[in-house]
Amino acid sequence: MNLKTSKTSLLIAAVLTFSAGIAHAQAGLNDLQIAHAAYTADVIDIEYAKIALAKTKNPEVRQFAELMIRDHTAVNEGAGALLTKLNVKPEDNAFSQALISGATAKKAELSALKGVAFDRAYAANELAYHQTVNKIVGETWIPTVQNGELKDFLSQALVTFRAHEEHADHMVSALK
Repeated sequence: MNLKTSKTSLLIAAVLTFSAGIAHAQAGLNDLQIAHAAYTADVIDIEYAKIALAKTKNPEVRQFAELMIRDHTAVNEGAGALLTKLNVKPEDNAFSQALISGATAKKAELSALKGVAFDRAYAANELAYHQTVNKIVGETWIPTVQNGELKDFLSQALVTFRAHEEHADHMVSALK
């Protein structure tokens, strides 16, 4: 298998692993379930980044992982402040649970890798993860959210997440 085929295979595997939960995202989640799922997706990406910081020696991968921790932590802190302001609590749901299940397998897979193989798998996963989450946030959640403040918050977060997707795409290309 050549590098291009390997890169494509990693990206496809990452998309398939995460895409199992997409059907749940379109199953009519309410605002509090969307808030929980968004928070869960951020926590998962922070966990992936912590694995990267522990394993990589690549400066670009390290910088990206640090960015993921900083930005996703900030988004979750902002979400928590909004939920406190609204005096509501997020609701666990099947989509959040599917995210956690998929992430458990992906974390085990990433943890077993070393060196360039790890860096490539992490980059491919980050690209697929952000592509999928951005699609769900932009095409499913934002149009269906009822609370205007949550809709605005998700719209602002999506700008950051799209920048992450672009950064991950560059990282994947650089690691060919």
